[in-house]
Amino acid sequence: MIAIVGAGPGGLFAAHELARHGETVHVYDVGQDVSARRWEDPFDLLHGMGGAGTFSDGKINYHPQIGGDLHAFMTREDAWALMADVEGLFQRYDVEVIPTDKESTHVLERRAAQQGVRFLPIRQAHVGSDHLTALIRRFGDDLRAAGVTFHFGVRVENVAVGDGRVRGLVLEGGETVPADEVILAPGRVGSEWMRHTAESHGLTIYFNPVDIGVRVEVPSMVMEEVIAVSYDPKFYVRTPTYDDRVRTFCVSPLGYVAKEVYREEGAVGVNGHSLRDEKSSNTNFALLTSVNLTEPVESTTAYGISIARLATTIGGGRPILQSLGDLRRHRRSTWGRLEKSPGDVVPTLTDVTPGDISMALPHRIVTDLLEALELLAGVIPGLDADRTLLYALELKRYATRPKTDRHLQTEVQGLYVAGDGAGVARGIAGAAATGLIAARGILASHGAGPAEPGRPG
Repeated sequence: MIAIVGAGPGGLFAAHELARHGETVHVYDVGQDVSARRWEDPFDLLHGMGGAGTFSDGKINYHPQIGGDLHAFMTREDAWALMADVEGLFQRYDVEVIPTDKESTHVLERRAAQQGVRFLPIRQAHVGSDHLTALIRRFGDDLRAAGVTFHFGVRVENVAVGDGRVRGLVLEGGETVPADEVILAPGRVGSEWMRHTAESHGLTIYFNPVDIGVRVEVPSMVMEEVIAVSYDPKFYVRTPTYDDRVRTFCVSPLGYVAKEVYREEGAVGVNGHSLRDEKSSNTNFALLTSVNLTEPVESTTAYGISIARLATTIGGGRPILQSLGDLRRHRRSTWGRLEKSPGDVVPTLTDVTPGDISMALPHRIVTDLLEALELLAGVIPGLDADRTLLYALELKRYATRPKTDRHLQTEVQGLYVAGDGAGVARGIAGAAATGLIAARGILASHGAGPAEPGRPG
């Protein structure tokens, strides 16, 4: 029997690959079944089937170096083949790639390069927050029909290990479930559980960078031309002062800014999503700077959470909202100033506190964000207008990553990892791809699958 911890994209894609090769698969998740879910609660941390991706905007980026780096585990050729497998499975559930125009894409790429900005064209799909639950329900039903057994509302305490090999799962209450192999894919909400589990078995772990920044909101017409070329455009900037890497992430055309609650950490942040059946008059996106730490402090997660807590304190338990004009002038925003002009942007998230972002974010990060917006405005005119809204804090934590081989098997024989919670992916497609890598690693050890992690079985 093969046990999978986590019913997010990593766990579900691994279960699909294993079940279609006749393996007995049991999936354990602390959350609820999809039938109990509501898309109106897009960032509830009790995820269940579908994981955090179910309550996301539903953007899927089919690129081996977006949402992780598959080149770390396989050749470029195999990485693209694996991404094609991920895309093919989503297509079975009517998730189609957004068509793009090659000439328009090249024009945008050239325009960005002229401003010192990199634009990365990507094959993308958009499901929509309001359609994801139905997709995951269909996928789950098909997995059950293929023989996969789901156990929801079950908390896994640890992994049972003996003589250097995985022996099963230890459930809450002390019950041990025997398993020949285990895939740990606990998702973002399970990243700390993953770290504690790895440490309890003496596994080598590495810290990934943390991305810290703001959610930017502008009138939709500001980004219409760019969105027409790429639904979720990926721009990368090197800031002149500190030479830091800043990127755009999760562009939500005609979308909404949403509050994200980090309950265990006692902090709040923001995120964004787009719906297929309901539109706003704004477009929003995350603007993030990547932070790596070295000794004596290596925990990027602890660093990011400390900033999130400070921002939460300054915001009185709510995210901070500030106009770009106020940030430039070193003054806090107020509702009166934000509502002063009829032409100003109307915020889609109002459960916020107008304030001063520079009191919450380190000076270096604020400098990075201001410089990045100025450079991006050369590609997207109007982006750096005074009326542009900034919400803080947007935080992307990437879990500690246990040492693995190219099949994502850890230093414990038979124990594999996948997805965001294990630090080997960031996002739906990346998590799904790593689930396939782990599953194919198990199949290869059984003599039933491909010898190479990126090759289809």
